[in-house]
Amino acid sequence: MTGPRASAAPRLPDAAKRWLEDGTYVTVGTIGPDNRPHLSVVWATYDGDDVLFSTLTGRRKYRNLETNPNVSLLWFPRDDPLSYVEVRGTATTTTEGAVELVERLARTYVGRPYREVPGNVVRVTVRVRPAAVVFRTP
Repeated sequence: MTGPRASAAPRLPDAAKRWLEDGTYVTVGTIGPDNRPHLSVVWATYDGDDVLFSTLTGRRKYRNLETNPNVSLLWFPRDDPLSYVEVRGTATTTTEGAVELVERLARTYVGRPYREVPGNVVRVTVRVRPAAVVFRTP
C-alpha cells in the first residue's frame, strides 16, 4: 500500500504570463473586515508561477491581506474577454524591492517612470503563491 501522492503545485499557464507581459490589468479580490469581498484593479507581473503586484500600506487591499492573506486574482486579454485566468492563493508582503517593482510595472503599463504618491507612504510588494489556477479559452 502506498501513501497519498504529493500533488504538483499549480502552474501559471504561458498564455497568462504573456497577458501580463502585454500589460493586462489584474483584478484583485480580498476579504474586508466585514467579511465582504473587496475588488481592485492593479498592475501585475509574475515570478515563476507566483504573481506579484505593488500597493501601499494604507490601501484597503493591503489592510485586508494583513488580516486575511487569502486572495483571488483574475485577468484576461483585452481582445478576448472570454479567455481568462483565475489564481486563488495566499499573499505575502514585503517592502524589499517594492520601489523597483512599481518602476518596472510602470514601464510595462504606461511606458514611463512611476510618480510616487506624495506623502508619508510605504510601498510593498505583494506575492501571491497559487493554490489553484483556473485557465479558460473558448
